[in-house]
Amino acid sequence: MQLGTRWSVGGAAPADLPAAVLGAVAQVERELADQKVDAASWRWTLTWLEHRPVVELDDGTVIRVDAVTGEARIHEPVDAEGGDDDD
Repeated sequence: MQLGTRWSVGGAAPADLPAAVLGAVAQVERELADQKVDAASWRWTLTWLEHRPVVELDDGTVIRVDAVTGEARIHEPVDAEGGDDDD
């Protein structure tokens, strides 16, 4: 694992991130804004695992790059109190 960096929500992400990851970060930030979540103090953390970026938001949202397709995958945090509702 290679250490990366941290940046604030709404701030400039590292330029060396793949376009797919930058797009996923922007998507998550748009969703937060649309939901009116106060994420002003939240930060993203970038680390590199097997030469691929792993980006994690303070709320537990994780963005990883699919090793086969190269697509960025957003993994939302699991709500422990939410139960098993699939509706």
